[in-house]
Amino acid sequence: MIVSATRRADIPAFYAPWFMNRVRAGFAAVPNPFNARQVARIPLNPDHTDAIVFWTRDPRPLLPDLAELSARGFPFLFQFTLLEYPVALHPGMPPLAERLDAFKRLTQTIGPERVLWRYDPILLSTLTDTNFHRRSFETLARALSGHTNRVTVSLMEPYRKGRARLADAGADLLAPCSADLAALFTDMAALARANGITPASCADDAGLDRLGFAPGACIDAELLARLTGKTIPPGKDPHQRPACRCAPSKDIGMYDACPAGCVYCYATINFTLARRNHQAHDPQSPSLLGWHQPPAASQQGSLQDIPA
Repeated sequence: MIVSATRRADIPAFYAPWFMNRVRAGFAAVPNPFNARQVARIPLNPDHTDAIVFWTRDPRPLLPDLAELSARGFPFLFQFTLLEYPVALHPGMPPLAERLDAFKRLTQTIGPERVLWRYDPILLSTLTDTNFHRRSFETLARALSGHTNRVTVSLMEPYRKGRARLADAGADLLAPCSADLAALFTDMAALARANGITPASCADDAGLDRLGFAPGACIDAELLARLTGKTIPPGKDPHQRPACRCAPSKDIGMYDACPAGCVYCYATINFTLARRNHQAHDPQSPSLLGWHQPPAASQQGSLQDIPA
Protein backbone atom coordinates (compact mmCIF):
# COMPACT_ATOMS: atom_id res chain seq x y z
CA MET A 1 0.00 0.00 0.00
CA ILE A 2 1.21 3.49 -0.90
CA VAL A 3 0.29 6.29 1.51
CA SER A 4 -0.34 9.74 0.06
CA ALA A 5 0.39 12.53 2.54
CA THR A 6 -1.47 14.33 1.08
CA ARG A 7 -3.07 15.83 -2.03
CA ARG A 8 -5.53 17.62 0.26
CA ALA A 9 -3.19 19.72 2.43
CA ASP A 10 0.50 20.38 3.11
CA ILE A 11 1.25 17.95 5.94
CA PRO A 12 5.03 18.59 6.06
CA ALA A 13 4.51 22.35 6.33
CA PHE A 14 1.55 22.49 8.72
CA TYR A 15 0.99 19.10 10.36
CA ALA A 16 4.40 17.46 10.82
CA PRO A 17 3.95 16.72 14.58
CA TRP A 18 0.58 15.09 13.89
CA PHE A 19 2.06 12.94 11.15
CA MET A 20 4.90 11.68 13.32
CA ASN A 21 2.45 10.94 16.15
CA ARG A 22 0.43 8.83 13.72
CA VAL A 23 3.56 7.00 12.57
CA ARG A 24 4.38 6.18 16.19
CA ALA A 25 0.79 5.06 16.79
CA GLY A 26 0.87 2.91 13.66
CA PHE A 27 -2.25 4.23 11.93
CA ALA A 28 -4.20 7.30 10.85
CA ALA A 29 -7.96 7.83 10.86
CA VAL A 30 -9.49 9.21 7.67
CA PRO A 31 -13.19 10.03 7.46
CA ASN A 32 -14.92 9.58 4.14
CA PRO A 33 -15.17 13.10 2.61
CA PHE A 34 -18.78 12.36 1.69
CA ASN A 35 -19.81 10.60 4.91
CA ALA A 36 -17.87 11.61 8.03
CA ARG A 37 -19.38 8.76 10.04
CA GLN A 38 -17.52 6.29 7.84
CA VAL A 39 -13.95 6.34 9.15
CA ALA A 40 -11.08 4.37 7.66
CA ARG A 41 -8.10 3.08 9.58
CA ILE A 42 -5.01 3.52 7.38
CA PRO A 43 -2.04 1.46 8.63
CA LEU A 44 1.20 3.37 9.04
CA ASN A 45 3.78 0.68 9.58
CA PRO A 46 6.48 -0.80 7.36
CA ASP A 47 4.66 -4.14 7.12
CA HIS A 48 1.70 -2.53 5.32
CA THR A 49 3.23 0.66 3.91
CA ASP A 50 5.27 0.16 0.75
CA ALA A 51 6.08 3.88 0.48
CA ILE A 52 4.93 7.33 1.58
CA VAL A 53 4.53 10.12 -0.95
CA PHE A 54 4.63 13.59 0.60
CA TRP A 55 3.16 16.61 -1.20
CA THR A 56 4.59 19.92 0.00
CA ARG A 57 5.68 23.47 -0.71
CA ASP A 58 7.74 23.75 2.46
CA PRO A 59 9.15 20.56 4.05
CA ARG A 60 11.22 22.29 6.71
CA PRO A 61 9.09 21.34 9.76
CA LEU A 62 9.41 17.65 8.81
CA LEU A 63 13.15 17.65 8.04
CA PRO A 64 14.23 16.79 11.63
CA ASP A 65 11.98 13.70 11.54
CA LEU A 66 13.25 12.12 8.32
CA ALA A 67 15.99 10.18 10.07
CA GLU A 68 13.40 8.61 12.39
CA LEU A 69 11.17 7.74 9.44
CA SER A 70 14.07 6.01 7.72
CA ALA A 71 15.09 4.22 10.90
CA ARG A 72 11.56 2.89 11.27
CA GLY A 73 11.83 1.40 7.79
CA PHE A 74 9.57 3.74 5.82
CA PRO A 75 10.56 4.43 2.20
CA PHE A 76 9.40 7.88 1.09
CA LEU A 77 9.74 10.55 -1.54
CA PHE A 78 8.57 14.15 -1.95
CA GLN A 79 6.49 15.87 -4.57
CA PHE A 80 7.80 19.42 -3.99
CA THR A 81 5.77 22.21 -5.58
CA LEU A 82 8.07 25.11 -6.33
CA LEU A 83 6.89 28.08 -8.35
CA GLU A 84 6.84 31.79 -7.67
CA TYR A 85 3.60 33.62 -8.25
CA PRO A 86 2.70 37.17 -7.21
CA VAL A 87 1.95 37.33 -3.48
CA ALA A 88 -1.73 37.96 -4.15
CA LEU A 89 -2.03 34.47 -5.66
CA HIS A 90 -0.33 32.51 -2.88
CA PRO A 91 -0.15 34.81 0.16
CA GLY A 92 0.94 32.11 2.60
CA MET A 93 4.17 31.17 0.83
CA PRO A 94 7.52 31.80 2.50
CA PRO A 95 10.04 33.80 0.43
CA LEU A 96 11.31 31.98 -2.64
CA ALA A 97 14.91 31.99 -1.38
CA GLU A 98 13.83 30.06 1.72
CA ARG A 99 11.91 27.50 -0.33
CA LEU A 100 14.84 27.02 -2.72
CA ASP A 101 17.13 26.48 0.24
CA ALA A 102 14.66 23.98 1.73
CA PHE A 103 14.55 22.09 -1.58
CA LYS A 104 18.33 21.84 -1.68
CA ARG A 105 18.57 20.81 1.98
CA LEU A 106 16.01 18.08 1.37
CA THR A 107 17.91 16.84 -1.68
CA GLN A 108 21.16 16.79 0.26
CA THR A 109 19.43 14.70 2.93
CA ILE A 110 17.63 12.08 0.82
CA GLY A 111 18.99 12.47 -2.73
CA PRO A 112 17.69 14.12 -5.90
CA GLU A 113 15.81 11.04 -7.14
CA ARG A 114 13.48 11.24 -4.14
CA VAL A 115 12.68 14.96 -4.49
CA LEU A 116 10.50 15.55 -7.53
CA TRP A 117 9.90 19.13 -8.61
CA ARG A 118 6.35 20.20 -9.43
CA TYR A 119 5.83 23.34 -11.52
CA ASP A 120 2.13 23.09 -11.00
CA PRO A 121 -0.42 24.40 -11.61
CA ILE A 122 0.50 26.59 -14.55
CA LEU A 123 -1.93 29.45 -14.22
CA LEU A 124 -2.37 31.64 -17.28
CA SER A 125 -3.71 34.98 -16.15
CA THR A 126 -3.27 38.70 -16.59
CA LEU A 127 -0.59 38.50 -13.87
CA THR A 128 1.04 35.28 -15.09
CA ASP A 129 1.10 35.02 -18.87
CA THR A 130 3.25 32.72 -21.01
CA ASN A 131 6.23 35.10 -20.89
CA PHE A 132 6.00 35.17 -17.08
CA HIS A 133 6.13 31.36 -16.94
CA ARG A 134 8.96 31.11 -19.45
CA ARG A 135 11.14 33.46 -17.35
CA SER A 136 10.13 31.93 -14.02
CA PHE A 137 10.66 28.35 -15.15
CA GLU A 138 14.10 29.13 -16.56
CA THR A 139 15.18 30.75 -13.28
CA LEU A 140 13.99 27.81 -11.20
CA ALA A 141 15.35 25.13 -13.55
CA ARG A 142 18.80 26.67 -13.35
CA ALA A 143 18.59 26.94 -9.56
CA LEU A 144 17.50 23.30 -9.21
CA SER A 145 20.00 21.81 -11.67
CA GLY A 146 21.66 18.89 -9.91
CA HIS A 147 19.06 18.88 -7.13
CA THR A 148 16.25 16.93 -8.81
CA ASN A 149 15.87 14.49 -11.69
CA ARG A 150 12.31 15.30 -12.74
CA VAL A 151 9.90 18.18 -13.13
CA THR A 152 6.16 17.62 -13.49
CA VAL A 153 3.91 20.25 -15.04
CA SER A 154 0.19 20.66 -15.54
CA LEU A 155 -2.07 23.43 -16.76
CA MET A 156 -4.63 24.70 -14.28
CA GLU A 157 -8.13 23.49 -15.00
CA PRO A 158 -10.35 26.55 -14.42
CA TYR A 159 -13.40 26.08 -12.23
CA ARG A 160 -16.03 28.54 -11.10
CA LYS A 161 -14.80 29.18 -7.56
CA GLY A 162 -11.22 29.40 -8.80
CA ARG A 163 -12.17 32.00 -11.39
CA ALA A 164 -13.88 34.11 -8.73
CA ARG A 165 -10.91 33.91 -6.37
CA LEU A 166 -8.49 34.89 -9.11
CA ALA A 167 -10.63 37.85 -10.11
CA ASP A 168 -10.72 39.00 -6.48
CA ALA A 169 -6.90 38.78 -6.46
CA GLY A 170 -6.68 40.93 -9.60
CA ALA A 171 -5.79 38.09 -11.96
CA ASP A 172 -8.28 37.33 -14.70
CA LEU A 173 -7.78 34.03 -16.49
CA LEU A 174 -6.49 34.20 -20.04
CA ALA A 175 -7.82 32.04 -22.84
CA PRO A 176 -4.53 30.51 -24.03
CA CYS A 177 -3.59 30.72 -27.67
CA SER A 178 -2.73 27.18 -28.76
CA ALA A 179 0.37 28.31 -30.63
CA ASP A 180 1.66 30.37 -27.69
CA LEU A 181 0.96 27.53 -25.30
CA ALA A 182 2.73 25.00 -27.50
CA ALA A 183 5.73 27.32 -27.73
CA LEU A 184 5.79 27.73 -23.95
CA PHE A 185 5.74 23.99 -23.24
CA THR A 186 8.32 23.29 -25.93
CA ASP A 187 10.64 25.89 -24.39
CA MET A 188 10.04 24.57 -20.86
CA ALA A 189 10.87 21.02 -21.89
CA ALA A 190 14.09 22.20 -23.53
CA LEU A 191 15.04 24.29 -20.48
CA ALA A 192 14.46 21.33 -18.17
CA ARG A 193 16.60 18.98 -20.25
CA ALA A 194 19.35 21.61 -20.56
CA ASN A 195 19.56 21.58 -16.76
CA GLY A 196 19.60 17.79 -16.42
CA ILE A 197 15.93 17.51 -15.42
CA THR A 198 13.49 15.14 -17.14
CA PRO A 199 10.24 16.94 -18.10
CA ALA A 200 7.01 15.03 -17.35
CA SER A 201 3.33 15.86 -17.50
CA CYS A 202 0.58 15.35 -14.93
CA ALA A 203 -2.79 13.92 -16.05
CA ASP A 204 -2.04 15.05 -19.58
CA ASP A 205 -4.87 14.90 -22.06
CA ALA A 206 -3.57 17.81 -24.17
CA GLY A 207 -0.79 16.00 -26.00
CA LEU A 208 2.23 17.39 -24.14
CA ASP A 209 4.19 14.32 -25.18
CA ARG A 210 4.42 15.90 -28.65
CA LEU A 211 6.05 18.96 -27.04
CA GLY A 212 8.75 17.13 -25.11
CA PHE A 213 7.02 16.00 -21.90
CA ALA A 214 6.91 12.31 -21.06
CA PRO A 215 3.51 11.15 -19.75
CA GLY A 216 4.08 11.16 -16.00
CA ALA A 217 2.62 9.72 -12.81
CA CYS A 218 2.98 11.68 -9.58
CA ILE A 219 2.59 8.46 -7.60
CA ASP A 220 4.86 6.49 -9.90
CA ALA A 221 4.78 2.72 -9.35
CA GLU A 222 7.87 2.13 -11.47
CA LEU A 223 9.96 4.74 -9.65
CA LEU A 224 8.76 3.60 -6.22
CA ALA A 225 9.57 -0.03 -7.06
CA ARG A 226 13.08 1.00 -8.12
CA LEU A 227 13.64 3.09 -4.99
CA THR A 228 12.20 0.60 -2.51
CA GLY A 229 13.06 -2.74 -4.11
CA LYS A 230 9.46 -3.78 -3.49
CA THR A 231 6.86 -5.05 -5.92
CA ILE A 232 4.40 -2.20 -6.37
CA PRO A 233 1.11 -3.45 -7.84
CA PRO A 234 0.50 -2.01 -11.31
CA GLY A 235 -2.68 -0.26 -12.29
CA LYS A 236 -4.33 3.14 -12.19
CA ASP A 237 -5.90 4.76 -9.14
CA PRO A 238 -9.66 4.64 -9.89
CA HIS A 239 -10.32 7.60 -7.57
CA GLN A 240 -8.30 10.06 -9.67
CA ARG A 241 -9.11 11.87 -12.92
CA PRO A 242 -9.42 9.78 -16.09
CA ALA A 243 -6.12 11.10 -17.50
CA CYS A 244 -4.22 10.52 -14.23
CA ARG A 245 -1.58 7.77 -14.43
CA CYS A 246 -0.95 7.51 -10.67
CA ALA A 247 -0.76 4.14 -8.94
CA PRO A 248 -3.42 3.39 -6.31
CA SER A 249 -2.76 4.96 -2.92
CA LYS A 250 -4.49 5.76 0.36
CA ASP A 251 -4.67 9.45 1.20
CA ILE A 252 -4.52 10.40 4.89
CA GLY A 253 -5.50 14.05 4.46
CA MET A 254 -8.72 16.02 4.76
CA TYR A 255 -10.15 18.92 2.78
CA ASP A 256 -10.22 22.50 4.14
CA ALA A 257 -7.11 21.76 6.19
CA CYS A 258 -4.48 23.93 4.48
CA PRO A 259 -4.15 27.54 5.75
CA ALA A 260 -1.77 28.70 3.00
CA GLY A 261 -4.52 30.49 1.07
CA CYS A 262 -3.41 29.78 -2.53
CA VAL A 263 -6.25 31.18 -4.61
CA TYR A 264 -5.93 28.40 -7.22
CA CYS A 265 -6.23 25.56 -4.66
CA TYR A 266 -8.86 22.92 -5.43
CA ALA A 267 -8.64 21.18 -2.03
CA THR A 268 -9.66 24.23 0.01
CA ILE A 269 -13.24 25.32 -0.45
CA ASN A 270 -13.28 27.94 2.29
CA PHE A 271 -10.08 29.73 3.34
CA THR A 272 -11.59 31.05 6.58
CA LEU A 273 -12.69 27.55 7.54
CA ALA A 274 -9.29 26.12 6.64
CA ARG A 275 -7.51 28.60 8.92
CA ARG A 276 -9.99 27.88 11.71
CA ASN A 277 -9.55 24.14 11.24
CA HIS A 278 -5.77 24.50 11.38
CA GLN A 279 -5.95 26.54 14.59
CA ALA A 280 -8.25 23.95 16.20
CA HIS A 281 -6.13 21.02 15.06
CA ASP A 282 -5.01 18.60 17.79
CA PRO A 283 -1.66 16.88 17.03
CA GLN A 284 -2.76 13.99 19.25
CA SER A 285 -5.92 13.28 17.26
CA PRO A 286 -6.16 10.09 15.18
CA SER A 287 -7.43 12.23 12.26
CA LEU A 288 -5.96 15.35 10.69
CA LEU A 289 -8.99 17.45 11.66
CA GLY A 290 -11.47 16.87 14.45
CA TRP A 291 -11.26 13.65 16.42
CA HIS A 292 -12.41 10.81 14.21
CA GLN A 293 -11.92 7.38 15.74
CA PRO A 294 -11.50 4.47 13.32
CA PRO A 295 -12.63 0.91 13.99
CA ALA A 296 -10.17 -1.43 15.64
CA ALA A 297 -7.71 -3.07 13.28
CA SER A 298 -9.50 -6.41 13.72
CA GLN A 299 -12.76 -4.80 12.57
CA GLN A 300 -11.34 -2.92 9.57
CA GLY A 301 -12.49 -4.15 6.17
CA SER A 302 -10.32 -4.84 3.17
CA LEU A 303 -7.96 -2.02 2.29
CA GLN A 304 -9.41 -2.12 -1.20
CA ASP A 305 -12.75 -1.07 0.28
CA ILE A 306 -11.44 1.88 2.27
CA PRO A 307 -12.87 5.12 0.78
CA ALA A 308 -9.79 7.23 1.56
